[in-house]
Amino acid sequence: MNEAYNKLISKLWSWVDGFILMIPNLIVAIIVIVATIFISKGLRKVFSKIIEKFSKNTAVNKLFSSSLTIITFVIGFFVALSVLELDKAVTSLLAGAGVVGLAIGLAFQEPILNVFSGIVMSVREPFKIGDIIKTNDYFGTIEKITLRTTSLKAFSGEDVIIPNKMVIQNPIENYTKTQVRRVAISCGVRYSDDLEKVEKIAIQAIEKEIPHDKSYPVELYFEEFGSSSINFELRFWLDMAEQKNYLKYKSEAIKSLKKHFDENDISIPFPIRTLEMDSKAIKSIANAFEIAN
Repeated sequence: MNEAYNKLISKLWSWVDGFILMIPNLIVAIIVIVATIFISKGLRKVFSKIIEKFSKNTAVNKLFSSSLTIITFVIGFFVALSVLELDKAVTSLLAGAGVVGLAIGLAFQEPILNVFSGIVMSVREPFKIGDIIKTNDYFGTIEKITLRTTSLKAFSGEDVIIPNKMVIQNPIENYTKTQVRRVAISCGVRYSDDLEKVEKIAIQAIEKEIPHDKSYPVELYFEEFGSSSINFELRFWLDMAEQKNYLKYKSEAIKSLKKHFDENDISIPFPIRTLEMDSKAIKSIANAFEIAN
């Protein structure tokens, strides 16, 4: 019993000696942790001011600032462990963090891709809230942009939430940035019609009756000799205030064009088809009619 007691006391004293020897390291480690906290807070403020010059997205700015704070604190924590001579613990933590990070990355691949896409969109700014855009076959007004999704109010009435990954990987048509939108109407007239007259009447039909952006001329281009008509495309522009009424003014333009053509004896011909048959086929049809009668 005495021998066991002496070993226990010896072990306890060795621990006390070890703790006393570690006190300077412990003090330095605490100083490192405290300094890391203050440094991370200072860097967060500085980094926030820098990132605000490149991005106006508050969510992205907070994400970067928080990430920097976490990275700074983790570095300080590992330095403190090294000061305490816990190198094996540092190695184990790093290895574990790598495995956990890989597992999280594989499990949350889609959300992570959406977040990174949101960051890229924040830097590039292809659109902002209130813009009229078309993307992924949806057409409407942007209502909300987050790190993961973009919310759009479609002109057909639906609220559409699109993952940022799909937005960044597909074409985006921003009608607000250009401030104007072109309306194109395809039509055809008879071969016997005066093309100069057709052009004049068609342009007048738009200029007199359809609200359009007058800083752009109404244009008409003859495109081809069709099977039964000479085809053309009539173009005019709507300004920003009228873009939501695109379909309305396109419909009004078609009605105005038809009315002006009727008033000026200009026809939009029906497609013509010519059927060729040999004498045997004609006789067969004639015989069929005789039998029927």
